[in-house]
Amino acid sequence: MTDMGMKVEQVLHMVGGAGETSYATNSRLQEKTMYRTKPILDNAIEEMYRTLLPERLVVADLGCSSGPNTFLVVSEVLGVVGELRRRLEQKPPEIQFFLNDLPGNDFNNVFRSLERYGKKIEEEKGELLVPYYVVGVPGSFYGRLFPCRSVHFFHSSYCLMWLSQVPQGLESDRGVPLNKGNIYITETSPPQVVEAYQEQHRRDFSSFLKSRYAELSVGGGMVLTFLGRKKQHPALGDLSLLWGLLAEALNSMASERRWRINMLGSSKDRKVKEREHHTLVVFMKEEKLVTFDLPFYSPSMEEEVKAVIHKKRSL
Repeated sequence: MTDMGMKVEQVLHMVGGAGETSYATNSRLQEKTMYRTKPILDNAIEEMYRTLLPERLVVADLGCSSGPNTFLVVSEVLGVVGELRRRLEQKPPEIQFFLNDLPGNDFNNVFRSLERYGKKIEEEKGELLVPYYVVGVPGSFYGRLFPCRSVHFFHSSYCLMWLSQVPQGLESDRGVPLNKGNIYITETSPPQVVEAYQEQHRRDFSSFLKSRYAELSVGGGMVLTFLGRKKQHPALGDLSLLWGLLAEALNSMASERRWRINMLGSSKDRKVKEREHHTLVVFMKEEKLVTFDLPFYSPSMEEEVKAVIHKKRSL
């Protein structure tokens, strides 16, 4: 991984804690998505359990973040397995849960929530509750995280559209930003920018599948949910429009800051200068914005996601 990739891995994370701006408070969309995909998740867990009937079960949730959504997958697995083992008259299996996210994730909040979650799940499941253990695993899921053939079930929701790094090749040979004024692919982005994002996604998704293939046990399963697009071109669709609006807002803030700097430079009143100086901290620096691009890509299911899967399968 490049230096830029290492930097993204070290600093990219959702806002921790439980405050007004935290991920825990602002993750209703992700929660709704997990509930919508619940039938798919339940069927996959049931199929895996019926096939293996394991005495010990290992489940990994990749990109767990922190907050109420973190334990939704844990609850689903415990519920499905608990009911199945009763119907099949099996001995209760022990389940090991690995909650994975980047090192900057608020794992402290996750661990602090465990005791409260444990009491809640005991009340909900009662005698159907099987023994379980929860461990945090910091690290990028674009590389290896677990020993070979050690995990029975992988889950990931709303994570794989985030890239391991900002794509390379977003500058000219002279170091001039090719995507100036944008933070993602738009209709004004040159072909080189689009190709750079597509190539980064291919590398990342290939690395993800290669790592999971090595770690997944025989008979295991995997459910992945992430943002994609229906349109053929990456610049078309709701996500491109959303990031475009954000870019416009950031550019406007940068222009406002430049105006304030000019105003500050012409002021002769020291107190006015100090007051204006304190105002500047809330504005985006224009030179930073020019070189800022999101480590994000929403792929086409037919032309990009399936292409990588078929290529890996043929190898």
